[in-house]
Amino acid sequence: MSTDPLPTDLPLDDGADLVVARPEGLYCPAGDFHIDPWRPVARALITHAHGDHLRAGHGHYLATEDSRRVIQARVGDVALDTLPYGRRLTHHGVTVSFHPAGHVLGSAQIRLEHRGRVWVVSGDYKTGPDATCPPFEPVRCDVFITESTFGLPVFRWTPQQQVFDGIDAWWRSNAEAGRASVLYAYSFGKAQRLLAGVDAAIGPIVTHGAMTSLNAAYRASGVALPPTRLVTETPPADLRRALVLAPPSTQGSAWLKRFGEFSDAFASGWMQLRGTRRRRGLDRGFVLSDHADWPGLLEAVAATGAPRVIVTHGYVEPLVRYLGEQGLQSGAFKTEYGNDDAEDPEAAPVEGRKGAAA
Repeated sequence: MSTDPLPTDLPLDDGADLVVARPEGLYCPAGDFHIDPWRPVARALITHAHGDHLRAGHGHYLATEDSRRVIQARVGDVALDTLPYGRRLTHHGVTVSFHPAGHVLGSAQIRLEHRGRVWVVSGDYKTGPDATCPPFEPVRCDVFITESTFGLPVFRWTPQQQVFDGIDAWWRSNAEAGRASVLYAYSFGKAQRLLAGVDAAIGPIVTHGAMTSLNAAYRASGVALPPTRLVTETPPADLRRALVLAPPSTQGSAWLKRFGEFSDAFASGWMQLRGTRRRRGLDRGFVLSDHADWPGLLEAVAATGAPRVIVTHGYVEPLVRYLGEQGLQSGAFKTEYGNDDAEDPEAAPVEGRKGAAA
């Protein structure tokens, strides 16, 4: 991206919106670039590398330096430039910088400054701890564009260590009984967070092949993960005491037959909803999300100091209504953001699926 002056064919007065919703995605008219567009565009700023925010086919990509290897693992050799967190770049008079979102490796909020106004596009974020990525960093702004994946008061996360302790206890019990522990998790973000958080001394850890390149990208980026194996590299005796991380799409597949007797579980924020585990036919459900819960969303909004908030996806209407009741100017953008990973389109209930409300 260049440092050209604001082009004369893109006039903006001081009252114009710095980000608008277009058919291709969120668009900054002053800078003539898109943010996480879902259709091919010339210039795309990327908040993070989940498939609903990172699409192939753009002319040029700009993202965080931390996300470089993951982006390359997901979309290959594209025209990609990166910035470290906090470094500023000015393009067509708009100053851009990336700030940690705490969602997954390389995830960022994008800060835009133009003619004294500051807008922040959050992408996806969480406010809790995660050993695999920098923590969420509140950024003061005039307008905050936020997700609302879990934007209902019922969503309140258990402290992370309690969740990992529960996973370890389940795995240890299964290993002692001679059965594998199959834990379904998204291949990017959740799988690596689980690897970093469980007690690897309990037994071997087997990962599905879909996670191999992403685990490698995390390790190459300096994130410490315990040793893992593919199922083809693991003797049957070890499989019977292993923790097996697999995409949710493998549930009920022939791939699982090689483990013999096993117990299965799913690590997801959707496990907070009563009946979700039962409908999926799981032995266990662990509530662990890479998104902010209801208190986290409110904490993040308050920390920005923004008088205006725009909600993009998730449980949109409840958050818009609540923020309006608190005296903020609140509204929504209709977007095409879907689930974090297209590999599991049924992970979320229809009414809560990202992009279901706008």
